[in-house]
Amino acid sequence: MRRILFTSVLLLAGLGLAGCTGSMSGSFDEGVVSPASPPMQGPITDSESGGDLQSGGEQIIVTGNVSITVESPIAAADETARIVDQAGGHIASRTERAPDDRAPGSARLVVRIPTAELTPTLDDIKALGEANETSLDETNVSSQLKDLDARIAALQASVDRLIVLMAGADTTADLITIEQALSERQANLESLQAQKRSLDDQVQLSTITIYFISEKDAPVQQPETFLSGLIAGWNAFVGFWATMLVFVGVAAPWLIFVGLVAAIVLWVVRRSIRKTSSQAPPPTTPASTDAS
Repeated sequence: MRRILFTSVLLLAGLGLAGCTGSMSGSFDEGVVSPASPPMQGPITDSESGGDLQSGGEQIIVTGNVSITVESPIAAADETARIVDQAGGHIASRTERAPDDRAPGSARLVVRIPTAELTPTLDDIKALGEANETSLDETNVSSQLKDLDARIAALQASVDRLIVLMAGADTTADLITIEQALSERQANLESLQAQKRSLDDQVQLSTITIYFISEKDAPVQQPETFLSGLIAGWNAFVGFWATMLVFVGVAAPWLIFVGLVAAIVLWVVRRSIRKTSSQAPPPTTPASTDAS
């Protein structure tokens, strides 16, 4: 009778736990609990799930992009790294383009900033130059985290019950069956725990991409008033003639060279024409005859 009872309990446990992990609904069949382990009582609380959920608070993932015009993008990137480090965050990635004769350079940083310090930290970073564009997106993952907590707790209970069953196994076949089920449950449990750690990290640290550009690469702002339009027109007028002067300065040596070559060619052609004209015989006129 003991052997039959143990086999029946093991079979019911395997069927009930397989249904739980297959659907991942976060609830367990109460008939699966073995006599050696206490039944689950009451709803899952924050303390049972590790206390990661804030009581009454929402879990928000914040991501965003910020574009800032600065005089020196590389120096601004260095200062941003210092500001983020002071706030308790870190630089996830950093890409820079060194300045040269044609461009003053640029920088792109992906920073992880504690969500609680996001607003003052971004204000300090924007103060390094002139903010062109700021966009922040929020994703509420409270329900997803609660669901993960429930599924993790259910799978943990499943693992604990299987460990108890494995301790009381009488035969090698029963031991192998329980070990296979236990291995599967532990793999699913570790996967859910990894998902929860990832979400917790994204909630605690916001991910912001910051672009530092120079004034030369900054977007052109459209004039909105008569005065701003007049200033924009004057700047365009001055810029046009400044560009023309630069063009003339670049082209001047070539224009002088082409003019000299053209003058030499014209002088040679004229001299050749004059020489040919001087060597030509004078035109002859027919002799006049007397009519008489």
